[in-house]
Amino acid sequence: MHTKSQQKILIVGGAGYIGANMVHCAKRAGYIPIVLDNLSTGHREAVKDAELIIGDMRDSALLERIFSTHDIAAVMHFASYIQVGESVIDPAKYYENNAAATLNLMRAMVKCHVKYFIFSSTAAVYGEPVYTPIDEKHPIAPINPYGHSKRMVEQMLEDFSRSYDFKFTALRYFNAAGANPEEKLGERHEPETHLIPVVLQAADGKRKAITVYGTDYATPDGTGIRDYIHVTDLCSAHLLALEALWKGAKSNIYNLSTGSGYSVQQVIDTVREVTGRDVPVVYGERRSGDPAVLVGDTSHAVRELGWKPKYSDLKRIISDAWKAYLIFQQMEEVEH
Repeated sequence: MHTKSQQKILIVGGAGYIGANMVHCAKRAGYIPIVLDNLSTGHREAVKDAELIIGDMRDSALLERIFSTHDIAAVMHFASYIQVGESVIDPAKYYENNAAATLNLMRAMVKCHVKYFIFSSTAAVYGEPVYTPIDEKHPIAPINPYGHSKRMVEQMLEDFSRSYDFKFTALRYFNAAGANPEEKLGERHEPETHLIPVVLQAADGKRKAITVYGTDYATPDGTGIRDYIHVTDLCSAHLLALEALWKGAKSNIYNLSTGSGYSVQQVIDTVREVTGRDVPVVYGERRSGDPAVLVGDTSHAVRELGWKPKYSDLKRIISDAWKAYLIFQQMEEVEH
């Protein structure tokens, strides 16, 4: 049985939003996180005092050196590109990094006998919802290169698991949100495309307004409903998934969601309440491909991993995100 105190976990993409939160949670749980990140979208300071190796999953020699010198017990992968719109404009970038580079990482793991892998997947693999809440048996039909690239990795993981001494858990996130303000770990994407930080920017006057796409959906207030999950709850699921593999669980795929969603209007109203500021809103037409409701059924993870989201009510998510947002604004002002 693995004891946490001497276990090293390689966290690929550990300088990014979710990865850096994972580094903090792994450390707090007694593991030794080693971060591999090329810093293309991550932030060096987010890694804090964990060991940071600046490099890329495509560098086979580097990967083999890390695995041979660090006695890595498991790998967690957070190093995907995540912008759906960009993936449509530049699919090559997404297939190269999200699929091909991940294959390179998996190949190095097999060669160096590192057999436990936790993968950040996405609800985008489901495509247009046929029913909600979406469970893991829902049809797989991604509608953009981002979703396709993540599904490719899931298929590679399934094949590796059948053919090699290799075990994985893929975690299909719905909408990661929130922050750990005490550790200065929140969303800092450039450009920012996620709803909650965009609404916070509008509340802070950094954006003229937030555009609401569609007010005539079959939902209580007419705006689209999405499932938001606090980043700290996401991280706890990764640790539970890894510990389950170490105890002999089979390779598996789980949704990470809350099973209930919040509408775009509820997000805006809660941001107004939490910040005490106005949020200017422009109402636009629906975007093609936007479903009215996108929420996940998370009972599989609750049942098999014993996972229970603790921080994922909307007010807590937004209040943590706002605290972290203000800290980042102060940091930027000091730098300038």
